[in-house]
Amino acid sequence: MADPGDRDFYQRSPGAHLPEDRPRGGGPRRPLKHPGTLGTVLLVALVILVILVGIALFP
Repeated sequence: MADPGDRDFYQRSPGAHLPEDRPRGGGPRRPLKHPGTLGTVLLVALVILVILVGIALFP
């Protein structure tokens, strides 16, 4: 079976009735959110607290 050339391949269209797989821009966008910010701050504070308590108990 012959391999179709680039020209033949790109001339064929999937049709106007099919939606794009990945639409290109133009739609409204939600702002980026970082839902884990509070959790990250609390985790870092807990680690620092454990280190300080460890230093205080075992000088």
